[in-house]
Amino acid sequence: VNLPLVMGMSKQSQRWAMALAMGLCVISVGFIGMMKPEVNEVRSPLSGIKVSNRQIGMNGRPQFRGYKPSMLRHQIVRLQGGKMPHASGIPDPEKPENFESNITPGILEKVGVNLHKRPNHPLNIIKSKIEDYFKGLDSDFKMFDELDAYVTTQACFDDVLVPKDHVSRKISDTFYKTPTEVLRTHTSAHQTELLRKGEQKFLVAGDCFRRDEIDASHYPVFHQMEGVRVFDPKQIPDLTNEMVVKDLKETLEGMVKAIFGEVEMRWVDAYFPFTHDSMELEVFFNGDWLEVLGCGVMQEKILESADLGPGKGDQLAWAFGMGLERLAMVLFEIPDIRLFWSSDPRFTTQFKDGEITKFKPFSKYPPCYKDVSFWLPEKFEENDVFAMVRDEAGDLVEGVELIDQFTHPKTNRESRCYRINYRSMERSLTNEEVDDIQVRVRDKISHYGAELR
Repeated sequence: VNLPLVMGMSKQSQRWAMALAMGLCVISVGFIGMMKPEVNEVRSPLSGIKVSNRQIGMNGRPQFRGYKPSMLRHQIVRLQGGKMPHASGIPDPEKPENFESNITPGILEKVGVNLHKRPNHPLNIIKSKIEDYFKGLDSDFKMFDELDAYVTTQACFDDVLVPKDHVSRKISDTFYKTPTEVLRTHTSAHQTELLRKGEQKFLVAGDCFRRDEIDASHYPVFHQMEGVRVFDPKQIPDLTNEMVVKDLKETLEGMVKAIFGEVEMRWVDAYFPFTHDSMELEVFFNGDWLEVLGCGVMQEKILESADLGPGKGDQLAWAFGMGLERLAMVLFEIPDIRLFWSSDPRFTTQFKDGEITKFKPFSKYPPCYKDVSFWLPEKFEENDVFAMVRDEAGDLVEGVELIDQFTHPKTNRESRCYRINYRSMERSLTNEEVDDIQVRVRDKISHYGAELR
């Protein structure tokens, strides 16, 4: 539009001229969408998202010369019949053509690392203490700590009675390999498998995976340990639910003493879909109450699925589960969950199998804060933001915090601003490398469909 010419027109003419200009812009965008040059699908920087070479620059990033990418990208992708990438909803096994795995390279490289089996590692030290306690209590207890991290959605959710519409099934919360296969979100995913094989006293330890927030106590990979004991009325006459609950409490109180020593404990009522008479055990440690584990009497439906329980032997069972990182951070006084993945000798040489020693911090390097603000796309999941930052920054991100929200009074669009705290545990970061990461994060958020501000 010739701006001086327009300024010399009447207001009515100016409005007609601007309308004509905007119409031409829409037509040109539509023309771009209808063109059919040779198109090659490639993987974009947002892992798992397919985009065409019309949307990707030579450096592999979304690129639109002369236009604001976050606005025009919406138009071109929509006109081409494409879909903006959003990790929301529960994958439909009946529509595999609509599915894209959300397991990123950063997560893939951690599958099978098995920190809980690494000698002289805090997680292995805690796991071994628990295992030794149970085997000392009853030599029939078996440990399973090498089970495959990939499980079916049937085993992870359905078999342990997770509701069909539960948030944990959403692709924004769970890592899906296929619509029917996931990285386990808890070690309970192996309960029915082991029960069907005839195991009646067992422990399971392993790495678990969840898309989660970013701070000092949350990480997309963590480790759990759980135990199950089945009671057979043929061996225990007049078996009752109360007897199972009593045994459960006595067993777990003894385990806590083996880990923490003599501490004050209390039982708190809780809810878990896979147990009834559900409880959490808390201990008073370092001046505060700490939740140690969750437990309860196994639901009859789970026992029935393994040909046990009512009408199939009338067995009863208890089960418990606990997070190893949570305990290790308290017992070893480790301040940041990322440290468990560190290969820095200043961390790894501080621990020895069989001993609980206090972590001695080495130099704390300065943080670097960067903000990113954007208008939310139509479908938005906060975990997607955390995942995109984690994908680009890896363990160089210490935290992501929502610092501002704004809803436009006329359009009702919502804007958010997140503050990203970059900090290495092992060295000082340079401005250049942080700026480079921030550019990639912004590119990723833009490609997600958000309009950067």
